[in-house]
Amino acid sequence: MLAFLKSELFLRFLGGFALGAVGVFALHAGDEAALTTSAYAAQASAPAAPAVVDRAAL
Repeated sequence: MLAFLKSELFLRFLGGFALGAVGVFALHAGDEAALTTSAYAAQASAPAAPAVVDRAAL
């Protein structure tokens, strides 16, 4: 087991995993700007939907 942990295969796998994890977090931080407070404010100030008229009752 110790020989495997020191092997080049394991070290390359671990390095690739670490590089991938850093890439995921770096790219995820850029997507967070889509949900800002101005987006919530725009959604809250949207006009109300018109009332539904039940034509079957007429």
